[in-house]
Amino acid sequence: MSAAHLLEIRGLKVEAPNGAVLLHGIDLDLAPGEVLGLIGESGAGKSTIGLAAMGYGRGGCRITGGEIRLVGTELRSAGRAKREEMRGTRIAYVAQSAAAAFNPAMRLEAQILEVPLVHGLMSPAEARAWMIELFTALRLPDPETFGKRYPHQVSGGQLQRAMIAMAMAGKPDILVLDEPTTALDVTTQIEVLALLREVIRRYGTAALYITHDLAVIAQVADRLMVLRHGREVELGTTEQVLEAPRADYTRQLVAERQGNLQRSAAGRATSGDEILRVSRVDAAYGQVKVLHDVSLTLERGETLAVVGESGSGKSTLARLIAGLLPPSSGEVLFNGAPLPSGFRARDREGLRRIQLVYQLPDVALNPRQTVGEAIGRPLALLRGLKGRAARDEVARLLEMIGLPADFADRLPSALSGGQKQRVCIARALAAEPELLICDEVTSALDPLVAEEILKLLRQLQQDHGLTYLFITHDLSVVQRLADRVMVMERGRVVETAPTAQLFAAPAEDYTRRLLAAVPELRRDWLSEVMAARSA
Repeated sequence: MSAAHLLEIRGLKVEAPNGAVLLHGIDLDLAPGEVLGLIGESGAGKSTIGLAAMGYGRGGCRITGGEIRLVGTELRSAGRAKREEMRGTRIAYVAQSAAAAFNPAMRLEAQILEVPLVHGLMSPAEARAWMIELFTALRLPDPETFGKRYPHQVSGGQLQRAMIAMAMAGKPDILVLDEPTTALDVTTQIEVLALLREVIRRYGTAALYITHDLAVIAQVADRLMVLRHGREVELGTTEQVLEAPRADYTRQLVAERQGNLQRSAAGRATSGDEILRVSRVDAAYGQVKVLHDVSLTLERGETLAVVGESGSGKSTLARLIAGLLPPSSGEVLFNGAPLPSGFRARDREGLRRIQLVYQLPDVALNPRQTVGEAIGRPLALLRGLKGRAARDEVARLLEMIGLPADFADRLPSALSGGQKQRVCIARALAAEPELLICDEVTSALDPLVAEEILKLLRQLQQDHGLTYLFITHDLSVVQRLADRVMVMERGRVVETAPTAQLFAAPAEDYTRRLLAAVPELRRDWLSEVMAARSA
């Protein structure tokens, strides 16, 4: 192994449990303090490489060829004890879903302190002091006491930063960052991205940064490896890959990202047929009020996008409409009739007509149910389909969302993040709903696959008259899909306007700040934004 490299991978080959080859002879090097970005569409093998760098195969996948040298140790030939010793101390993993990564029954500090204490790296006092230093570096509130909280007591952005602290707790040489900002709103994403870059530079940590967002990776990566179908497409410096891509596929990715904010949804005449009315709704979790006098209307066949920062109440509004959280005041009307506040009080037809696609597929899918079982459950409960009819419908739904029929036999652990999200969409479509509430359904998808999903949603709307309440932090998605946009801040509606009008002339300062926070495909964009904020 070269003294200049912390990680060397040669001829890496990984196979799925069914024998399908996921990686075909991947080579890569990582130097101290270097950030190597892994780019590609869902299923390209990005996360598989990141986990293989730790000597691990997810969901029964096997490393069947090649060498993995981590700080001088060949992981494939090393024993299990040696690999486990190095995980967390020499290399650590930051998952895409912070909510799925933390144990909800344990305080944050117990989980963050586990690695340095279990591995005997520090005394309890030293580990606690290091944790507080990390909390301070990551700008978490009240660093001395923040660790006393449970995961559900912090925002999504705070939990993501806590997961970075957990990965850094053992002072590893390498971080594997698997879509660490994907689920965050645009303003929180900027903060976490800037902090990640600062932490990597401050502590000299190397990183494999896995993402599908070229504008994000442009701000932190020194080099980029573009992947497709488990093979390397292109490898070069970040500037070269973004400004002069050599491969056709890379040029397609760059063109897609550059064109995102240039496309707009075609204006459509409204139907005049109101399907949903939320009237002066308040809602709370215990004593904490999270929605304040929220009202909206939605017409049949329309798409209303709801945008705002983490904690603005977007997902709470979705849960309220779906019957998962009762309002403390106000009412919700569907097709002119009041909706029972709890889903248990709704009849089968009421449940079928409104479906919710969750933000976090890792949490939404039962890890012990196959894809076919997950999609088949609403078919049985809400449409009465069983046996051969249900299996045929599952196959049709999988084809509709771009997955092979044999995925019905797979467990969620054998799927990529984007594939799991598509399964969640298929499960919701299985009920043949009238209103589909989409909570960040494209956040886990690479740009090309996300565009396919958006085309699918537009086609479904055209063919079946579906109505969408589309919650997202991706403003390029809003511009391409939504007829109107509702902006929320701290549980209140800031403004609502037709999409073209809002993007051209936002009425409120908060909306203007959101629009200014959309990452641009320029290397110096983040530095310019942070400099402007500190001025």
